[in-house]
Amino acid sequence: MICYLCGVIYLDCVSNFKKPTEYILNLFKWSALSILIGAVCALAGALFHYAVDIGLHARETYPQILFALPFAGIVIVFLYHVCGMDEDRGTNAILQSVRTNDKISVRVAPLILVATALTHLCGGSSGREGAALQIGGSIGSSAARKMNLKNYTSSVLIMCGMSGLFSAVFGTPLAAAVFALEVVSVGIMHYGALFPALMSAISAQMIAQLLGVEKTAFTLSFVPEFEALTLLKVLALSLLVALLSIVFITLMHETGKFAAKYFKNRYLRIVVGSILIILLTVLVGNQDYNGAGMNIIVNAVENGNAAPGAFLLKMIFTAITLSVGFKGGEIVPTFFIGSTFGVLVAPMLGLNPSFASAIALIALYCGVVNCPVASINLSVELFGSEGLLYFALASAVSYFFSGNYSLYSSQKMVFSKLRAVIEEQSN
Repeated sequence: MICYLCGVIYLDCVSNFKKPTEYILNLFKWSALSILIGAVCALAGALFHYAVDIGLHARETYPQILFALPFAGIVIVFLYHVCGMDEDRGTNAILQSVRTNDKISVRVAPLILVATALTHLCGGSSGREGAALQIGGSIGSSAARKMNLKNYTSSVLIMCGMSGLFSAVFGTPLAAAVFALEVVSVGIMHYGALFPALMSAISAQMIAQLLGVEKTAFTLSFVPEFEALTLLKVLALSLLVALLSIVFITLMHETGKFAAKYFKNRYLRIVVGSILIILLTVLVGNQDYNGAGMNIIVNAVENGNAAPGAFLLKMIFTAITLSVGFKGGEIVPTFFIGSTFGVLVAPMLGLNPSFASAIALIALYCGVVNCPVASINLSVELFGSEGLLYFALASAVSYFFSGNYSLYSSQKMVFSKLRAVIEEQSN
């Protein structure tokens, strides 16, 4: 009997490991490919980082550059037109390409880099991650074409590019890798790409740091002890943020539809939007809501300070900027909106403003991108592991109660959040 069992086990092992070298070869193949993609992403990410940074410092030194925003908009529209990319769908095209293996034009990377730099230089309200995902996706797709790789391998390289650029720009490799796997299809994760995406993200971050790109991180002034009452307060805050995510997503989509419907000429659309941004900036009396606004985020998270209407103004500035044709992304504005909203509602809930700001930042990020696991990882990389359970709860609540809304129209809802829970309970 023992001999029989040993024979069965032996045959099973042989059948499952007929070619053990395949595992080793795959390990080396994906290590080499992902590290190569990560290195290229690091170089592109560093170039992108410094281009945006130079634009930010130039506008801070010469705030009157804001009045060049209409001209920057005309240049952006013209560049996309001459490159035959009038109908470019931005990040949505990258997400779709992962599922369908559509080719991403090599022109995407330089175009989005220049357009985002111009947007930040002249005061448009946008972030960096949209450009990072597009540049990274373009790099991954181009590498797949050069090596004549197709189907699943091509999709994995695109995800490697996404995670690599995201990691290079933000310095958050774990969140970047998981985000690339999780953002494409809500409800499932492409676990087969975890190793390559993580290797790409780690190598990109390490090289980017050597090139002087600083990691994005915050210092919380206070994190409460884990207790039931605070847990309930965080839950209440997360519910409010989930509703805010729906409002923000709706505002972004509806503003885009309105602009496209009533200003069909792209040049006119972006000029009108530029004038609106300039007028709003003059009315506000400062440029806190132009560009990415990282200084406002830092002040909210680390000091618990923010103007009462800051979150609403940033929503309006960002919706106009990105809806009329300027480039960048929505995630850093989401950080801005979430962190300042957290400061506003903290006294009402009896929470520390700094802590509430961090919780709301992560919760809003999760609500708009539908990536709870990436959000939890991001909380650790941005704020440290202290208070992890609070951040995890905030991510879970925001994910569930934000419904089937998403910043990305190409993000596929594979499983309904509500139906999955009901089916689970009925079984």
